[in-house]
Amino acid sequence: MTDHAASPAPADLTGWRHVYSGKVRDLYVPEGAEGETADRMLVVASDRVSAFDHVLSPGIDGKGALLTQLSLWWFDQLAGADGGRSIPNHLASDAPAMAPDEVSGRAMVVRGLDMQPVECVVRGYITGSGWAEYQASGTVCGIPLPDGLQNGDRLPEPIFTPAYKAPQGEHDENISFAQTVELVGSEIAETLRDLSLEIYARAAATAEAKGLILADTKFEFGLDEDGVMTLADEVLTSDSSRYWDAAAWASGTTPAERMASFDKQIVRDWLSANWDKQGTPPALPAEIVERTTARYRELLERLTA
Repeated sequence: MTDHAASPAPADLTGWRHVYSGKVRDLYVPEGAEGETADRMLVVASDRVSAFDHVLSPGIDGKGALLTQLSLWWFDQLAGADGGRSIPNHLASDAPAMAPDEVSGRAMVVRGLDMQPVECVVRGYITGSGWAEYQASGTVCGIPLPDGLQNGDRLPEPIFTPAYKAPQGEHDENISFAQTVELVGSEIAETLRDLSLEIYARAAATAEAKGLILADTKFEFGLDEDGVMTLADEVLTSDSSRYWDAAAWASGTTPAERMASFDKQIVRDWLSANWDKQGTPPALPAEIVERTTARYRELLERLTA
């Protein structure tokens, strides 16, 4: 079960009504809107950090603002600033005028979408849960991979490995492409796959030019009022992606040396060494918090410089 006990109460924001809190983000609709969805919604990124399905304490200082800045930068790149075709995203055209001052810098005003029940994961390198499955069966999400791969190896080509977005409090589940078709139909499944692979390829090329490896990432999509598949949620952040230092990967001889990461792997590694995953996780030491903040900030600076 997902643990939200460590999550502070969401802020009261003038003109907005809180409707939902995930592990790290809070969602609002305009005051007066009925239900939990509206044509304009406010997504606020908190400084909360999660690992192993638990919200941890303390948070990562400045994380919400750093990840929001990175998402907005990537949305701009994917809208054509990188020279590619424009990928529709969920940002509202009147967003700057609507965002409350209290959450300035860590909030996005977005359009309401019919969200798809699939997390669209793309892997260009093998690690994490993909590595665990490969060791057991030689596959990732049912996709056969070559023999002899090592943790952190580059795959022959990026692969689309979707996950079913489970209801709140339950684990997401890796699924095959055939299961994705069963969930959303063949046309939407193919659209999700093709868009995800296209965005990953563009982002990986941008990262490579900055001395970074985009090892894997996950996207979320929804249909807008015109039926257009639209990129939503956060995108290509340190929370939704694995970024590695390219020079360290090329020269490293062990997984730890190769995966000089710019994400919350520092947090995962410390927890793995200091907690048996039973009961309430221990508080993060100040040094772990500071190192994680520094890596998040360094990633933003390296990508956007």
